[in-house]
Amino acid sequence: MTAALAAPVLGSLGTLSGCGTARPQPLPALPGPAPDDAPPPAPREFRAAWVATVANIDWPSRRGLSDAAQIAEIHAILDSARALRLNAIVLQVRTSADALYRSTLEPWSEYLSGVQGQGPGYDPLALWIEQAHARGLELHAWLNPYRAKQSGGKSAAAPTHLSRTRPEWVKKYGDQLWIDPGEPAAAEHTLAVCRDLLTRYAVDGLHIDDYFYPYPVQDAAKQDIDFPDEPSWQRYLLGGGKLPRADWRRDNVDQLVRRMYELVRALRPTARVGISPFGLPRPDLRPAGITGFSQYDKLYANVEHWMAMGWLDYVAPQLYWPRAQKPQAFEPLMRAWQGVNPLGRHMWPGLFTSRAGNEAEGWPVDEIPAQVDLMRSAPATGGHLHFSMVALLKNRRGIAGTLRDGAYAQAALAPATPWLSAPGCEAPALSRESDGSLRASVAGTPARCFALWRRPPAGVWRFDVLPPDGRIAQPVPGEALVLCAINAIGDEGARAAFVA
Repeated sequence: MTAALAAPVLGSLGTLSGCGTARPQPLPALPGPAPDDAPPPAPREFRAAWVATVANIDWPSRRGLSDAAQIAEIHAILDSARALRLNAIVLQVRTSADALYRSTLEPWSEYLSGVQGQGPGYDPLALWIEQAHARGLELHAWLNPYRAKQSGGKSAAAPTHLSRTRPEWVKKYGDQLWIDPGEPAAAEHTLAVCRDLLTRYAVDGLHIDDYFYPYPVQDAAKQDIDFPDEPSWQRYLLGGGKLPRADWRRDNVDQLVRRMYELVRALRPTARVGISPFGLPRPDLRPAGITGFSQYDKLYANVEHWMAMGWLDYVAPQLYWPRAQKPQAFEPLMRAWQGVNPLGRHMWPGLFTSRAGNEAEGWPVDEIPAQVDLMRSAPATGGHLHFSMVALLKNRRGIAGTLRDGAYAQAALAPATPWLSAPGCEAPALSRESDGSLRASVAGTPARCFALWRRPPAGVWRFDVLPPDGRIAQPVPGEALVLCAINAIGDEGARAAFVA
């Protein structure tokens, strides 16, 4: 990590030294700047990183860390994200019918202690949410809906794991275990997990990735081995089902996606549903020259249908190829996904940042910034996600520093989500603390964060995003400040102007 990225995060929570019991002094709000001198619109771009817990890719760095070491890594990741000017973290909380949070439905993940069912002395997800929000970052909970054991899993299954409590749902396929999507009761269980997360945790989103039916396993002759769902298929037929088998499989996934979206809208209306599918669209919807794996035919994921039906709030196709790789070229694929979005939902591609940060065979360091530039060109995508956080945290090959000093030189708010609704925020107040710092606050609807434009005397406007504690350190005397509070779906509240 560079020295710049390791610097303390501005606006962190805590008691200010020297404040004592002195009462903050309010600053009077002023008329806003003249229209020809007003601040520019707030920059908007979803900037997120996946934090993968499976196989200890990102966090915790290894199994068996002490609680204190795990917590220190949480703080380091979130401080790095804040310093890099990201605005969201997508945290994997269910890797294999397990939990990285306190759950009565599924056992603790082995990627914490090394033993499935053995948990820490704190609730990791609760701490992740608390600390992310304190830094003004969104926290989206990422689930794998069907995987029951990953190939790198080493622990014996806990007594409460589905492979032991409901073995008829779980199928061995290759060197992994998978929950059969054709088992209706298994789908109900996954929805119960979602319901539990939505009701007990203040997540900003629920997120699933590209693992629907599993990627095909091949036999010695290089032929795909069919997924072993014969019992659920036969029950479907005996019940009068008429769909061909491939369409039935797609419908199983469709219904889970639909019901998950409806559940989020009912239980946590401001949370967004995100899906990060494999990066190639359906074969008949691809640009000329684009070839490769069909998730529609192999994973039974009809992503374009979900977009047309509005069963997601953002799609993050995994565009894990460089610009020059013609059969999977980045820009044509990005444009293709933009073209299958009739409802105008957010389309935020996933970037293979860890490949750019690979010391041995990494892409050129300018590949990821160049992809960001392409996404900002018309028509812009409005955001992106990095896979994965470890490359940014460790600043591999300087990738984090390159982004921070270049593409992320200015902070940005996440785009608003206009098809959702939430109470708006009032205009903020500003007060001076006894140590000379300023603090923004808002009555009524709490702020997810504050948008701040500031201009020193004889200077130009520059933009920043404040965490919800609203602290502005070391204002310049006479500096013009324009503030607004941002609500749960990214809407700006009324602006207020001040002079420091």
